[in-house]
Amino acid sequence: MITLYTAPTPNGHKISVMLEEIGLPYEVRVLDLRAGEQKQDWYLKINPNGRIPAIVDHDNDDFNVFESGAIMLYLAEKTGKLLPKEEKARSRVIQWLMFQMAGVGPMQGQAHVFTRYFPETIPSVIARYQNETKRLYTVLDRQLEGREYLVDEYSIADIANWCWVRIHEWAGIDIDDLPHLKAWIDRIAARPAAARGVQIPPRDLDDESAIEAARKLLQR
Repeated sequence: MITLYTAPTPNGHKISVMLEEIGLPYEVRVLDLRAGEQKQDWYLKINPNGRIPAIVDHDNDDFNVFESGAIMLYLAEKTGKLLPKEEKARSRVIQWLMFQMAGVGPMQGQAHVFTRYFPETIPSVIARYQNETKRLYTVLDRQLEGREYLVDEYSIADIANWCWVRIHEWAGIDIDDLPHLKAWIDRIAARPAAARGVQIPPRDLDDESAIEAARKLLQR
């Protein structure tokens, strides 16, 4: 049994989608980020960084894993799923996972903050993060030309990137000129496990109270 500590964010959904895909039994503990539950002492013992997601593997001496990319690798290695065993294919998947961790996530995350949450509107900053996120999307679009998935077979690299790119509109980014990316988004969305995973927990992009709470957190 796995306990997943999470919240309705792209990084949280990366793990719930993966757990749904691999069929590993798990229970969910949703943290109240608005109330700062992720900063409480009990949770910092699980994730010293005070962020979500994190897991506890009760079948492995209650082993804690934090950071979404590290969790995905841990679960892939534990189950032998969604990560190729062949050396070069495995490396390619990890490269595209790192592409999301170092590029798409940070850049799109900042686009979200400055477009939706930041108390001041700073057009030059918004444009900087939107433009860089769009550039990264263009890299994904080129990689997907002639492919169904980023590295031929569906993998943790697809899940990681998809959980961010699927909410591109929230960052104010148009992808109508990226046909391969659009088809890939729809292809993964049609997977039953992916559809279930992004509802654990559900994310309401139009929740004004959540937006206001996030703005207040930024001002602390």
